[in-house]
Parts: sequence; C-alpha cells; structure tokens
Amino acid sequence: MQYFVVMIDYGRRGREAIVDPEITRREVIARVASGEYKNISFIHEIADRAVDDVTDEILAEAAVPDITADEADLKADRLDHARDLRKHETA
Repeated sequence: MQYFVVMIDYGRRGREAIVDPEITRREVIARVASGEYKNISFIHEIADRAVDDVTDEILAEAAVPDITADEADLKADRLDHARDLRKHETA
C-alpha cells in the first residue's frame, strides 16, 4: 500500500495532515500546482513500512513559480488603473 501525507501549516491555527489512500502522486502534484495545497510543511510518501520525504521532488515537479512582490504588484496596478479609468468615464 502506498499513500501520501501532506502537512499544511496554518500558523497560529495549527497544522493539518491530509492523508488520502486514494490519491496518487500525480494528483498531489496537480493539487500543489493549482494552489489547493498551500503553506506545505512537508510531503511524505509512505510505501509498505518505509517513509520518504518527497517534498522537494513534488514541489519541483509541480513547478511552483516564485513570484516576487514586484510581479504581484503589476497585476494589482493594472486592476487599479482599469478601475480608475472606469471611475472617470463620462456617462
């Protein structure tokens, strides 16, 4: 039997271990890539009686991009600009 344990850290609110024997490695990667799993502490793969830490491998396969603060602000700036344009339109 093989399954994955994904530990999510919620800060002060604590941590949650997501364990689903039905989920495959591919599904874990898809959930990490989609952002469903955030603030991951670790991901362990449990097969038979062996436990492997596969956090780095899964994150690399999910290709989670590192977004700098400047890049995040660009989208907010575009939305602010569009809102300002609508605000100053003539009716």
